[in-house]
Amino acid sequence: MAREAAAGPNRAAAAARVPRAGRGWGSRSLAGVAGLFGLFLGLPIVALVGRAIIDGSLARALGAQAVLTALSLSLTTTAVSLVLTVSFGLPLALVLARRRFRGSGLVEAVVDLPIVLPPSVAGLALLLLLGRRGLVGGPLDALGIEIPFTTLAVILAQTFVSAPFFVRSARTGIAGVDRDLEDAARVDGASELQLFRHITIPLASAVLSAGLVMTWARALGEFGATIMFAGNLEGRTQTLPLLVYGEFEGGSLDASIAAAAILVLAALGVLVAVRALHWGRVLDLRTLG
Repeated sequence: MAREAAAGPNRAAAAARVPRAGRGWGSRSLAGVAGLFGLFLGLPIVALVGRAIIDGSLARALGAQAVLTALSLSLTTTAVSLVLTVSFGLPLALVLARRRFRGSGLVEAVVDLPIVLPPSVAGLALLLLLGRRGLVGGPLDALGIEIPFTTLAVILAQTFVSAPFFVRSARTGIAGVDRDLEDAARVDGASELQLFRHITIPLASAVLSAGLVMTWARALGEFGATIMFAGNLEGRTQTLPLLVYGEFEGGSLDASIAAAAILVLAALGVLVAVRALHWGRVLDLRTLG
């Protein structure tokens, strides 16, 4: 027994030395692979924006009315679609996170389905539902309400393809909140609305914020469903991704590159702003602590 006890620490020390011996090589290999993939993800964007800046097409595009109109339409429609997503997606995520019912798995699958659908299929499905001869669009058209090939169609297409990202994140964040904290708040007399606003939402805020960013980014870059359901009408349904496609199809490569660079910079600006707000909040919490 004494021999085994003496051998125990020796075996532990030997086991500890093995990871340290290979740690340097493994770390370098990991860093190399990470660096290569980071370059793969970043260099195309750098090449795109750099080309637009160097040849001056970016500066010219910033003064073009068509680009400014498409950018304004993109920002407006994505903002509206984000409001719709939060208004209807948050209650759905709360139900999916807190309640188990017959068919809940099917509901979750239906919610996730637009993520894996090709965008053109999503646009066609919306057209069959809300088009002039669609299941819902037919009766609406008889009442004089037209949805396809309007700005409303752009908003609905963006919401359809992007909302699942927020619902998934919100469902995960809410499910991860400690139920004991919520029960303690109930014991203290908090109503369900107060509980949701002051306990659940703050504790799940990091995941919710990530879901909002992903949702907005997906809506901003939406192309396939929009062009199928809303068309590519300048000043009405032509968002910035559609402008990029239109310029490229029209043979104007420089204009297409410039519009794409503006789209990249707009998305990057929002992502940086969100991260800055997040880190500012973290620093504030640390200061209060």
